[in-house]
Amino acid sequence: MPLLNVTLSGAPDDALAHAVASRLAALTRDILHKDPAVTAVQIAFVSEAHWFTAGRALADKGTRSFALDVIVTDGTNTKDEKAAYLAAVHAAMGRLVPGLDAESYVLVREVKADAYGYGGRTQEARYQASRLAAGAAAA
Repeated sequence: MPLLNVTLSGAPDDALAHAVASRLAALTRDILHKDPAVTAVQIAFVSEAHWFTAGRALADKGTRSFALDVIVTDGTNTKDEKAAYLAAVHAAMGRLVPGLDAESYVLVREVKADAYGYGGRTQEARYQASRLAAGAAAA
């Protein structure tokens, strides 16, 4: 049940937002093994004149960029999975966003299960409920 917060440089573009949301959700499913039924993606756009890398506005450099902040439950992915995810996201975004600046960022933020959730329940509560259900089924 990850939450993907994506910021893209450029003017709002519904088609691009849809393509990015779809591709990132698929990569999150395939590499981080997250259930797409509970994956949320938020996309915001920032003008290239207001996005700076190495002290220069992207508008001046003629490039575009993105920043992705993915929130997942702590301990649910390996270092290798996270590394593969970062590489795959950057490659996919390079195909979706022409002129992608190398200084485009991905952060996989791992948060404790008792501090993260949806629908008013923490991931820890969901885990405990599933353990209880598994124990009752085995009895």
